[in-house]
This record gives sequence, structure tokens and C-alpha cells, in this order.
Amino acid sequence: MSLQRSYTLIAPFYDAAIDRATRAARQHSLRALPAQPGRVLLAGVGTGLDLPHLPPQHHYIGLDLTHAMLRRALPRAGRADFVPVQGDAQRLPFADHSFDSAVLHLILAVVPQPALCFAEIARVVRPGGQVLVFDKFLRAGQPALLRRLVNPLVRRLATRLDVVFEEVLAAAPDLALEHDQPALAGGWFRLLRLRRL
Repeated sequence: MSLQRSYTLIAPFYDAAIDRATRAARQHSLRALPAQPGRVLLAGVGTGLDLPHLPPQHHYIGLDLTHAMLRRALPRAGRADFVPVQGDAQRLPFADHSFDSAVLHLILAVVPQPALCFAEIARVVRPGGQVLVFDKFLRAGQPALLRRLVNPLVRRLATRLDVVFEEVLAAAPDLALEHDQPALAGGWFRLLRLRRL
């Protein structure tokens, strides 16, 4: 099953499964957006769970692979300056250095090639810009045998369980890690803040 088809089917149930468990971490991550107004890319905006928590001063572009997810996101935008765009986070339809910040909440463990996605984020964020990440990652060298065992099945339906952030970061040398904080599930989920060099 393709990722696009899978998430089209998941869209009606996504919020019930994810919202409450991740809300506090999302809010914490989004508080790090700069005070100065700018253009912010929400890569993998999904059903828009971040939208009610966004500071109002920015112009937001919300990218998602599926129309079904974007349709659910729109009502959550409220008064936010928000434009939905259907597209692939691994091949962003934006010019180099066209964003001041990017938010990647629960997207790097979803896309088939997280390193390619992260390299694309580095391309579209301007030097000095900020990248906020909230997702689940294995630590380098972590065995996590059960996660690795079920990963081939789970990744076809919804998400990967084997992404190592340090390997993803190596594909984007223009992004420097500034903050790394455990968030949920004993540190499996992490809040990360990076700066575009």
C-alpha cells in the first residue's frame, strides 16, 4: 500500500490516536518559534494538530502528501495566516532559502527517505533560520529488537520505527543541532531544535 493511500485511509482516525498523547510536546516545540514574523513551513502538516498552537505573527505554509489530511487541517487554521499545499516532503516544491523556519512534527519517521526529506528542509530554510523537530528516533547503536522486528510491517501502513536521527542529520550538514530533549515514551520521542548554517 502506498503512503498516500495509507494516510488517506488513516485521516479520519488520526486525531483520536495522536492528538492527546502529543499535544503538550507539540506546544512545547512551537514555543521555540521566533518572535519576529517570518515564513514558516509546516512539513507534513497532517490534520493540522499544530495549527491551534501556532503564534499568530507568522505566515504558514502547510505541506502534506494527501488532500484528505489537508482538508481536515483547514478548519483548524482559525485566524492563522495559513496556506495548504499538497506535495512531497522529500521533493519540496519551494525555492532555496524561501523559509525563515520549518516545523517537522511526526514526519521524519513517516516518509520513506527521512534523510532526503531533511536535506530538502536544509535547502529551503534560509541561513540563520530555525528547524523544529518532534518525532520518534532510535539512538545510534540502540538494538531495539522488537521495534526493528515489526518495522517492515508498520512502515508500510503508517510510520517507521527504525529511524536514527544522527543518520538523518548527517544528510544535512548545513543544519546544526542546538537542543535535544527527550519528550515521550522514555526518550524514544525527542524535541530537537536546529539552526541553518
